[in-house]
Amino acid sequence: MELIDLLTFSAVARNGGITRAADELKTVQSNVTQRVKALEAEMGIALFERHSRGMTLTGAGRRLLPYAQRMAALSREAMLATRDDGEPKGPLAIGSMETTAAVRLPPLLAEFHRRFPAVQLTLRTATTADLVASILDGALDGAFVAGPIEHVDLLSTVAFREELVLVTARRFTSLASLRAGTPESGPTALVFRTGCTYRQRLEQLFSDFGWPSATRFELGTLDGMIGCVAAGVGVTLLPRAVVERSELRKDVSTHALDTSWSNVDTLFIQRRSAHRYSALDGFTSCLNGADRVIAA
Repeated sequence: MELIDLLTFSAVARNGGITRAADELKTVQSNVTQRVKALEAEMGIALFERHSRGMTLTGAGRRLLPYAQRMAALSREAMLATRDDGEPKGPLAIGSMETTAAVRLPPLLAEFHRRFPAVQLTLRTATTADLVASILDGALDGAFVAGPIEHVDLLSTVAFREELVLVTARRFTSLASLRAGTPESGPTALVFRTGCTYRQRLEQLFSDFGWPSATRFELGTLDGMIGCVAAGVGVTLLPRAVVERSELRKDVSTHALDTSWSNVDTLFIQRRSAHRYSALDGFTSCLNGADRVIAA
């Protein structure tokens, strides 16, 4: 059983298909397909179900996944621990939700780079669900995700506290005007892809408003999301700080929600069993010393 085959298997499981896995692994799709097939042949059982929407794990694949994740994490950890002489340097892979990367991280990353220029930091944006999976399988060293997160293999620290607001076109001056001016099924929900905590919360909010069957419009970028809201395509749920820093802030309206909907912690998570090597310690020292901007 080759480690590279297990790494490829984990990437396909995490991304739900060959194309995204190949992009993440920076290889061609044929290599991913070949390695998955080789692993299935060695195991003597199908690990994925193939369908028009991508690939999902079979029962055997689900049983194999945690072992593949642990082996991948231990392999990367062993390499980093061997090279770690106490001075922060070398690779450091950090993940983040796009909203956090856009608003909260630039000052933190600038401070980190100033203090530890020998560290080669990479930042990957993804949904909370994808980031948690990447931490567990060792593809990332730390990640900023939406809380709450409870997992026996993860350590978490509150990094920032956000206030979520409902973002609508400018013409809606209140939630009452939104509810009065939309179809019975509700407005279109502008969301990031499945696995986004803000999407889940918006869907729960819509259900509470009586719009469980509202149309979903999936977008991939923050600028595209706010631009579509300004154009009247639909509504979304975002941190207030993100909207206030947008160039389109004057073209949208923000609506405060009850604290049960609006309050959310952004957590910095790490694997509990991971080696505490110097580059990651340097990053957390910058995080611990940063001003935590808390939305009102």
